[in-house]
Amino acid sequence: MPEERTGANVDAEETRPYAIFRLGDKEFGVDVKNMNIKEIAKITTITRVPRSADFIEGVTNHRGNLVTVISLRKWFGLEHKEIDADSRIIIAEFEGNPVGMLVDAAEVLMISMTDIDVTAKDVTAEISKEYQVGVGKIENRPFILLDLKQVLAKEEG
Repeated sequence: MPEERTGANVDAEETRPYAIFRLGDKEFGVDVKNMNIKEIAKITTITRVPRSADFIEGVTNHRGNLVTVISLRKWFGLEHKEIDADSRIIIAEFEGNPVGMLVDAAEVLMISMTDIDVTAKDVTAEISKEYQVGVGKIENRPFILLDLKQVLAKEEG
């Protein structure tokens, strides 16, 4: 009896973990595996670093590691918002170093690949199109897919 091939069906039903986060009234998403997302952490003490760039919030001790925390709001030129109970730091590894990205709120959700459209780009004027890699949706809530490696590479260089 020949082996049944269901590769197309499996791909259509594939889901991946995405870190979904909010900045202002917009939601964004990043592929957890592709972007080396390690954790979404609650805010702890962030120590300001003198003479650092404006978008660098400071550094924090996270599980014994010193993590530089950047504000994605400031990086993208969005208006300032005080840190509150919903604020989170997305911890990612970039070029072997932990980096934290301060966002208004965040969670990890499993998203079906059928709900991702990588052909739609430049969907919001607030965020440079070089960082946008598509759009997705969760229960009819759209989110903009970002390439945080591009963001961090620009920040580093």
